Amino acid sequence: MGRGRQKAKNTRAARELKYYSPSTDYSALEAELNQKAGDENEDYVDRWADDYDESAETDDDRLVELEDE
Repeated sequence: MGRGRQKAKNTRAARELKYYSPSTDYSALEAELNQKAGDENEDYVDRWADDYDESAETDDDRLVELEDE
């Protein structure tokens, strides 16, 4: 008996989510994206760059030696 009521609630919730359309502030979104694009290069740090041998010509020459613990 409770299954029909539960199904109706789930259907109503799904319909509300499907047709919900919030207002979007495109100017704020554009400002946020422009700010993140400028900061992206400063925050990026490649922590494995020192271990990579860029002068190697083949993949087999690029083996990284691991320390034994």
